[in-house]
This record gives sequence, structure tokens and C-alpha cells, in this order.
Amino acid sequence: MKKYDVVILGGGNAGMGVTVSTRAAGLSVAMIEARDLGGTCPNRGCTPKKVLVAAAHALHDIDRAAEHQITVSEPSLNWAALIDREKEMVMDIPDRLSGLMTKRGVDVIFGEASFAGGNEISVGGRKLEAKNIVIATGSKPRSLPIPGAEHMITSDDVLNDAVLPSEVVFVGGGVIAFELGHVYARAGVKVTILEALPHLLGSFDTDAVAQICGESERIGIRLHTLAWVKRIDNVDGRLRVTFAMEGRECAIDADRVVNCAGRIANVEGLDLGAGVVVHREGRIEIDDYLRSRSNPDVYVCGDALWNSLQLSPVATYEGAIVGRNIVDGPKHRPDYAQIPTSVYTIPAVASVGLTEAKAKEQGLAVTVHVNDMRGWLSAKTYAETVAWSKIIVEAKTDRILGAHMVGHAGEELIHLFALAMKHGITASQLSETVYGFPTFSSDIRNMM
Repeated sequence: MKKYDVVILGGGNAGMGVTVSTRAAGLSVAMIEARDLGGTCPNRGCTPKKVLVAAAHALHDIDRAAEHQITVSEPSLNWAALIDREKEMVMDIPDRLSGLMTKRGVDVIFGEASFAGGNEISVGGRKLEAKNIVIATGSKPRSLPIPGAEHMITSDDVLNDAVLPSEVVFVGGGVIAFELGHVYARAGVKVTILEALPHLLGSFDTDAVAQICGESERIGIRLHTLAWVKRIDNVDGRLRVTFAMEGRECAIDADRVVNCAGRIANVEGLDLGAGVVVHREGRIEIDDYLRSRSNPDVYVCGDALWNSLQLSPVATYEGAIVGRNIVDGPKHRPDYAQIPTSVYTIPAVASVGLTEAKAKEQGLAVTVHVNDMRGWLSAKTYAETVAWSKIIVEAKTDRILGAHMVGHAGEELIHLFALAMKHGITASQLSETVYGFPTFSSDIRNMM
């Protein structure tokens, strides 16, 4: 049995984040990864997906070329070559991260890990003992108890599919469905999104969601809420999705049906019970310092957590906090209040802080600034199809409590609002800042 100060289960962003301060403090660290270093985001998620999103952006720009008095012929997309480009972009990431871990002095072990005791891990027929164990095993697609669910594919499969389908149905109306839906729609695919709940993109501001839903429908995406999928059948080589909506049974035929019903913590095979790690249906009970409540030698970070945003920067942030707590003792708590997030539709939805509904639920007196910016000179210059913002300011203190944008380079501008919120820059101070002109950033002062 080899002994370490820290054993990290998972070689993704969260696990990498743990290694920085622990190795700087001279602790011995082992990292166990079942698949490839980097985890979902760089290998099968954010990074390869953005290659497809970038191509869809180009198609959108071509579609708007006439607004700039440019005549272009009908574009032709080589989907198989685009998938090859996506694969080429990420193929060396695991090797580069392996080199980084070697440079950092982390022992990397490949295999399936499980607990063999409160401070023991079993992997590949060997056992490791650690003063601290970190669960950073990420997440996996949520399975759906639908007859014919075996016919569904996941976002991983979409990123590997060299054949562009003619029609796709997404089961679930969350971030992945909208992002991939926009890629497909811009590529000429018929897209339908079926959501069982009353609202799409449920965690985002409802008015922002309405804006991107309108744009989604403009490009031909069909959106259905309160749509309960009953079964999926293979009919003559195509897939028939039968669902209930508005008291009647409906059906859609498609080439692909994509499971976008969300992701859950990937902890099923860890034998948490053997590690004295209390959990409920995979949701590990943690304290304010990201430690297991039942075994304080065990920490959890990244998508393996059930109560934080499943975003790669958040995973890295949580991993860094765990690393510092291992070194310093339990002193550091995560603060999620000013973390920006985006949905990489075309155009993107961007958000930070409280939605208008959450601010009012908390009884805060707020001033809400809403702008449809399509008529603004900057938006007209770039022929934006959507340009919208909502800024929520606390009336008494002038603090920015939340910002929500669709289009208008919102996925970039949102970071200025996040920076202001984190460092106490007021709405007035942000408005009074001198920005380069003409830029989308210079419109910030007019948003408030």
C-alpha cells in the first residue's frame, strides 16, 4: 500500500485545480483518472463544442451578409471535415496535461477507483492510503426511464458524428440542447426541442430566455414545453418520438434523438459507503468547506457536487478552494455570487448574479434597466438579430445585483459586470467609465 498526502479521484478541471496549492506546499499527490486527462470539458464538451459553434457563427455571418451589401452564394458545409477539425483541435490535450502533471510532480494513475476504507482507495488491484481524498469525478448524462431510451445519443456522440442528420430531436430544453440546436439549425438541420417542464433554460432570467427563444424560432427551431416523451421507436430506419402535450399524443420522426435531460454526479462506482461518505442518490452531503459531512478527510469539487453550477471554470475554482483547505485547514468557502455563465447559442445568452425574480424573492428594492438594443447604432452596424440587456441595480446602494444579455457580445461584456460586482464597483461608476468607441463596451453606460 502506497501512502500519499492527497489522492484525487478524477483528472479534470477540478482535480487539476487541487494540485496547484497542494504541490506548492510539498504534499505528495496522486491523481486517478478512468479515461483521459482533462475530463469532459476539453475533450468531449466545452472546447470541441465551441469549434462547431464557431462554424455556426460563420454561417450566421454569411446569412447576414446582404445587410452589409455583400452578395454571396449559398454556403456549403462539409460536416465530416468540420468534425475532423474539431477532433484535431483537442487531440493533444490529454498528452499536454500529462506533461503538466509530470512537471508539477503529481503521480497519475489510470484506472477505475473505488473506496476501500475511509482513507483508502483501490485501483487496478492496488491500494492507496491518503490523509485526504478528493472526489472530482465529474458528471455523466442523466438516464431517462423511457421505453426506447437506448435509441438516444448524448452530446458526446454528436461531437463524434461525421454524418450531418436532416432532422434532430432534443429531449430536454437546457443549455446543451440550445447550443447544439443552434449549430444544427444554422447547418440546415430541422431541430425540435422537447422540455417536460413549463420553462426552457430554467436557471436563466425569463425575459432573456424569451429573447433567445424568439431567435431560435426565427431560425426554424421548434420549441415545446410541457412535452412528456412517452417512447422512442425505430420505424423504417428512423426514430419516432412519441410525446404527450396539451392533452394529446404527438409524434415526430428524426434521424437522431439526443438526451439533453441534464447531467448527474459520476459517483456511482466509487463505493461511497466503504469510504464512510454519506450521500442521497449520488448527492454527497458536504459542509461549507466542500468536505464530506460524514468523513471530513474527503472533499468534493467540480461536477461531482450537486449544488453548484456545472461549469469548467467553477470546477477549477472549487478545486483550488479544496487544495487550499487541505493545506491551510478548513478556512476557505466558495462564493458563487459573481460567477458569469453563458449559453453559446448564436447569438449567446450571458448572465451573472441575481435574476429579477430572485432579487424580488429576496425582498430587495431594485431598479431594473431593460433595453432592446436592436435600434442602437452599434447593433444596426453589425445587423444584429438580437441585442438585449437587463441590468438589476439595488436602489439604495447602487450595487449591481445582476446582469443578463442576449447578443451584443454579451458573452464578453458579462465579465465587466462580474468584475464590477466582485469588487464593489457601482452602477454609476461603471457607467462613468470611459470606453473605446465605437464598441459594444461603450454601450454599457447606456444600459443603465
